[in-house]
Amino acid sequence: MVKKMVANLIHAGMLLLTMWLQMEAAATAGTLKVDLTEEEGSDGNTISHSQTLVQRLEALLVQGNGSDVSLRVETPNADEVKVIQAHSLVLSLQSQVFEEMLLSRNSSTMVLRESSDCAAVFDKFIRYLYCGDISLRLDQATPLHKLASKYQVQSLQQGVTQYMTQNLARDSPSGHVAGWYEYALQAGDVVLRDSCLQYLAWNLSMVLQSGEWVTISNQLLMTLLQRSDLVLQSEMELFAALEAWIIQNEPDGLTVENALRAVRYAMMPPRELFHLQTQSTVLARYQESVRDLLYMSYQFHSASPLQMAKYFDVNCSLFVPRNYLSTVWGSPWIINNPTRDDRSTSFQTQLGPSSHDASKRVTWNALFSPRWLPLSMRPMYTETGAMQPTRVEGGRPRIIITPATSSADFAGVNFQKTVLVMAQHHGKLIVKHVYNFHQSTEENGDFLAEANLYRRTSDYLIDSSLFLHVVVKPLYQTLITNKN
Repeated sequence: MVKKMVANLIHAGMLLLTMWLQMEAAATAGTLKVDLTEEEGSDGNTISHSQTLVQRLEALLVQGNGSDVSLRVETPNADEVKVIQAHSLVLSLQSQVFEEMLLSRNSSTMVLRESSDCAAVFDKFIRYLYCGDISLRLDQATPLHKLASKYQVQSLQQGVTQYMTQNLARDSPSGHVAGWYEYALQAGDVVLRDSCLQYLAWNLSMVLQSGEWVTISNQLLMTLLQRSDLVLQSEMELFAALEAWIIQNEPDGLTVENALRAVRYAMMPPRELFHLQTQSTVLARYQESVRDLLYMSYQFHSASPLQMAKYFDVNCSLFVPRNYLSTVWGSPWIINNPTRDDRSTSFQTQLGPSSHDASKRVTWNALFSPRWLPLSMRPMYTETGAMQPTRVEGGRPRIIITPATSSADFAGVNFQKTVLVMAQHHGKLIVKHVYNFHQSTEENGDFLAEANLYRRTSDYLIDSSLFLHVVVKPLYQTLITNKN
């Protein structure tokens, strides 16, 4: 009975508030009257005073006119209380959670218990419900996302997620991406979680040099260490950062052992392995935990990869390179005015990470075509002997990378090509996309699909140039034969 009376009161309040808003809007618009019914023969023109309506709604919130509910925002273990005069109509229209709370209340005051960070931005949250827009800072994104999730305001939740994914490269005093990742993991926001993780992985070299690195959680550390798409200078750079993290956080022994076993020691030359064994305090303490990995790494460097592949599983992560930026593994490629015409370049890499191949070099030829069309999309030529162009207007960008010569040393090795596409975000040069292929980016089908290279303000263009980095990763094939 009480719920029915409350529902009737809310309904009546909605009607009264709607009538009042209509009267206010009409007063603002003068004597202008607009028939909203679409008539036959109408020319389709629209007269809108939506901005005025938003201003009136904001004035309602600020002045508290016609308020029929008080929101009392309390914070646990704090004396400060925030009181907001609100309107059932607006709250119910914007949030199903608020609607249910209003139906079950027994007074004109609703007590809301929020954490201190959420209480600090609660007035911004309520204003969004009235006005549909919001201004925020990096440190306000998480509490606003929490409120939007708690009260099921989906539009704000999606908007804050988009804001966070677009501001991962922003500078902040102690870093924010790792914190956003941890929150997204807890909140179940898959889009935000994956965006944060991808940013950290593809820009890890920059992250390792920031103060944010030593603050990441055990779980995030292991998630990153297990990935093969990390972009960094070398495996040695990763080990040095891991050692700093261990010294700073002093985790339990099992966490240290698991983290050290995720390092790809075979990707370090023997001189670096010797350095670790003699200079690293962390490795000196936990060397028994990785002794087998170090032994296999030394074997990897002392024999040919083809010989190793007969006795060891060379497909395991120990022997799989990450995206190293060192010139041993690839080369940067800056393409000026990339929409103009085809470009080519050549560069050399070491045949493989094994010391057995340290003196062997492979020369690679790379060709960039800004407007390549697949054969299936090219115009047909019926005239006998007519020459078909290799590049036609309206195509899409493509890169082909091939070895300049063939060699018997290539036996048992697949060369994966990786192109890192840079973009400028908030004054930083970051890795925006990573494309893996065997010979041509055409294998992906979406190479630079989002980059409008004809737009001079494109994030992908820095001083009218496209910034790429090409990495060649040798992947070995296991040749172990099963004995019956």
